[in-house]
Amino acid sequence: MLGALATALVPAFVLAPRPLAASTSGGGFGGQQGLIDSLSKSFVDYWSSGDRTFPPGLERAVDYWRHYHVVKAVIAAMLLAVLIALGALLWKAFLRAGGLGAASRFALASAAAVVTALAVFSSAMVMANIQGATAPFSSLLSMLPVHAPHGELADTLHQVRQHLADYPNTGDRTPPALEVMVSDFSRYHAVIAVAATTVAVVLIGMSAVSWRRSARTGASDRRTRRVFRSFGLVSALLSLVVIVVAVANTTTTADPAPALLAFFEGGW
Repeated sequence: MLGALATALVPAFVLAPRPLAASTSGGGFGGQQGLIDSLSKSFVDYWSSGDRTFPPGLERAVDYWRHYHVVKAVIAAMLLAVLIALGALLWKAFLRAGGLGAASRFALASAAAVVTALAVFSSAMVMANIQGATAPFSSLLSMLPVHAPHGELADTLHQVRQHLADYPNTGDRTPPALEVMVSDFSRYHAVIAVAATTVAVVLIGMSAVSWRRSARTGASDRRTRRVFRSFGLVSALLSLVVIVVAVANTTTTADPAPALLAFFEGGW
């Protein structure tokens, strides 16, 4: 049952968000290019409006993008829960597989390792989509064709770069739209900073528990000791990676303008 659920949730994660977001937000955009075209036009209108409030076109796109990431976050969280349960069953089966042949034990260990890796990937997807749902405007900006703009969009992006290069020393000349972008971009990275810190604490706890369980396991039960030691080592290494992510995003949260400028210059 868990395998069937995981198999169904993977394509759902890819295929379901767009139609569901379109139905819950009041309309879609007929594909990714339609969203890009609408965003490009509405972003130009927003920049030239001199107002902090999104114009209707941009508000519609941001609302759609929020719903899109909410759907993906929910599906990714469901998939993560299924994979955790499935992985736990597979690892328990492997630890109790003393009477099975080497091929069967290898198959169980391989399946458990693959499911564990997919669970790690799913947790990253949960974090990324919570980020997109919390700060959909910054997430949506990644769809702007900043590498090859044309027409009014090219002029607008040039003005954005100029103001970001001087930010925050622009005084009264700071466009309201720029203040919104910088503030939302800070929130965008703050979400990942908080989420990564939480995940790092969980991983460190898992590593400590795994090493403790390994130490308490009898020397004769080498399979169990090996599994707990592997979990302890992998959890510790993953926690280091997540800590780096948390620190990088905390730095960007405190000073978002340079990273936002790098984006508009095509740096990422």
